[in-house]
Amino acid sequence: MAKDSSFDIVSQVDTAEVTNAVTMATKEIQNRYDFKGSKSSLALEKEEIVLVSDDEYKLEQLKDVLVSKLIKRGISVKSLDYGKIENASGGTVRQRAKLIQGIDKETAKKITALIKNSGLKVKSQVQDDQIRVTGKNRDDLQAVIAAVKEADLTIDVQFINYR
Repeated sequence: MAKDSSFDIVSQVDTAEVTNAVTMATKEIQNRYDFKGSKSSLALEKEEIVLVSDDEYKLEQLKDVLVSKLIKRGISVKSLDYGKIENASGGTVRQRAKLIQGIDKETAKKITALIKNSGLKVKSQVQDDQIRVTGKNRDDLQAVIAAVKEADLTIDVQFINYR
């Protein structure tokens, strides 16, 4: 009898790549003409990126620079959860972008429902902040991966431990 194959669906962000992207964006901000003389800055504090700028327009430009560097590093924009824009000291504005790690309960329910409704002979179970999918047929597992990639999810997911 064939052994079950499995893989895990996770949502992870490589913090080293985020650090590199923030460093690259900071260098670009220091060298760009439209940021000369502004109080724009990026900082990585544990699990969030803090963006500070003169006004909301410059803050949007700062976000564009950050997003372009994150995409170059292979990090999805869906991995960031922007907070509200707040006033900071010195007449500046601040916004925090939280890094999303792990699959929350609501999204996990949505993914498991998607897998069940696919009609494939696979089992899925939520394990903390990831989902394990098992099945006898590897083609079914490939179909699940394709279905989850096609789904309109609010987070970025990766597929690991395929065996």
